[in-house]
Amino acid sequence: MKKIIFCAAILLSCLTYKSATAQIRISLGLNINSQPDWGPVGYDHAEYYYMPDIDAYYDVPNHQYVYLQNNVWIHAGALPPRYANYDLYHGYKVVVNQRNPWEHAADFRAKYSGYKGRRDQQVIRDSHDNKYANHYKENNGPGRGDRGHDDHGHDDHGHDRP
Repeated sequence: MKKIIFCAAILLSCLTYKSATAQIRISLGLNINSQPDWGPVGYDHAEYYYMPDIDAYYDVPNHQYVYLQNNVWIHAGALPPRYANYDLYHGYKVVVNQRNPWEHAADFRAKYSGYKGRRDQQVIRDSHDNKYANHYKENNGPGRGDRGHDDHGHDDHGHDRP
């Protein structure tokens, strides 16, 4: 009888441990739902995106852009007018999971300068993976959100629009 109780206790503790581990992973590691439509696929967690084409960052949890203006890093809900022609859906994004990456901007510029002009990165909008079904969708236009199409005459599915 003691062996049965002992085995049951071990089994119960194993199940409790596994459940607690899964809950910790979900609460600390995943932020897929915070990632925007134009974010790169393949990342369960992203704090920032670095965009080498415009030397700017996107703060994923706070949904803010971080860019240099008059030698000051600005945090704003939209990119400034000088980036109006920048295509978030096709520009390359580097996932950065460190605090305040713009404080090391020179390092990022040097390390990722070779990614300028790359247009081969799949974005969340174009993924068919169910894990992106409830991702964050901004609603104030490409370059600063998602109107359901990009600025290049395509709808959300890559089809030409009138």
